[in-house]
Amino acid sequence: MQPPRIAYCSPVNPASTGISDYSEELLPYLGQYAAITLFVEDGLRPSNPRLAEHLEVLPLRRLERELRRRRYDGIVYHLGNSPAHAGIWRAAQRLPGVVVLHDFVLHHFMLWYAANVEHDIQRYVRAMGERYGEAGAHMAQLMIRSRFTDAAFDFPCCEPALEAARGLITHSRYVQARAATIRPELPSAVVPMGVPLPPLIDRATARAGLGLPPEAPVLASFGHINAWKRVESTLRALATLRAEGHDARYILVGSVSPNYDLRGLIARTRLGDAVTVTGYAPREQFEAYVAAADLCVNLRYPTGGETSASLLRLLGAGRPTLVSAVGSFAELPPGVAAQVDPGPAEGEQILAYCQLLLGRPELAAALGARARAYVAAEHSLERAALGYARFLARLYGWPALARYHEQPLWTLEERAHRGEGRPGAAAAGGVNASAPGERRAASQVLAPAEPLIGGAARAAAELGLTEDDTPLLVAVARRIGELQ
Repeated sequence: MQPPRIAYCSPVNPASTGISDYSEELLPYLGQYAAITLFVEDGLRPSNPRLAEHLEVLPLRRLERELRRRRYDGIVYHLGNSPAHAGIWRAAQRLPGVVVLHDFVLHHFMLWYAANVEHDIQRYVRAMGERYGEAGAHMAQLMIRSRFTDAAFDFPCCEPALEAARGLITHSRYVQARAATIRPELPSAVVPMGVPLPPLIDRATARAGLGLPPEAPVLASFGHINAWKRVESTLRALATLRAEGHDARYILVGSVSPNYDLRGLIARTRLGDAVTVTGYAPREQFEAYVAAADLCVNLRYPTGGETSASLLRLLGAGRPTLVSAVGSFAELPPGVAAQVDPGPAEGEQILAYCQLLLGRPELAAALGARARAYVAAEHSLERAALGYARFLARLYGWPALARYHEQPLWTLEERAHRGEGRPGAAAAGGVNASAPGERRAASQVLAPAEPLIGGAARAAAELGLTEDDTPLLVAVARRIGELQ
């Protein structure tokens, strides 16, 4: 029996988006269930030679002709809030298939598309007014004048993609539910985002290689830095830690949005000696920063509905991590990450977690171990590929769902060196197999040595909180209690 055929439309490296890394990691596993033709942006030459060795690779301009010439048993379009999806967006409007919606909010992409592809910014303005009424028209006027505000996230602009789709794959219940308010009859499935489990790197070795102090408390954030990554709140927590006598450092690893005055913010807080902005980091250096960090900070608010591969890679590396309790991040089970409520108490919660986890290394280690076990169990590439295959088989009526190759088409160790400084690529260098003896240990849920309530109380006391701070105390206690 011949395997079903899939037309798979996605960015790949060197396209500058984490979805390039995502697809290159998923494809050898999805290829166990189907014969895949990879369609890439016209003019893009994939830098990973394994793609052409194991798959048919064609430009997107050939998609319509290929669909007429031979039968495909499924079409998959990957859409995200990035210019790298321009050709995929056009194809998905003309030739319906399954949309993998990596970001529910595509607003910034649609603005870019109108300006740079259609060369008609007023088309975007008209569409905003027609779709969202007076409020949408007003927001469009702000956006075309580069007055970006949090309110832009209230206008997702993903409706055309959903209206044209034959099916929908999401990586969170949050996006699935929001999409259902737009097109409730659209068949959909929540499929786990698969990431390779990265190797564990010794903290002391990583710090020595990076020239970091061996014992200084280190906070680190990873990925593209913009106004929604809550850097200012983290800097305030850092300032308090240093005022209390800690030689705390904060490292930001990744590119910086040109619309975000990060340097000015650091200068205003007078923390220049304690903050490092690395910019692009090659894969090995990126992984070393992850290993060197005592606490990873992966906050974002408001959310565009994304499921963060960079977050899963941090968790998979066994790092204790702070996340914002919004969107897909709120779906993480208790005890996997420290969840921070956005709003007035955000800064105080960040500081409380820093006080607790930096002061209780055994608790931080337990949180990291649970995080790694969670990623290994729930976000493997095998589970992700099976989720895709099951949904496509059901939607397109495949006669049978079977694995036609017992092993992935290629292993991740075989991939060529790529442009690796983005959050996905930089952290993706691990292999799926655990180190000897590690698989059993990672599956265990480690309990902290002391009751967590005591640690929460000490952290609150160190912050100077009193009964007048009851709402904050309740929020902090509830979130810290989830680490049990």
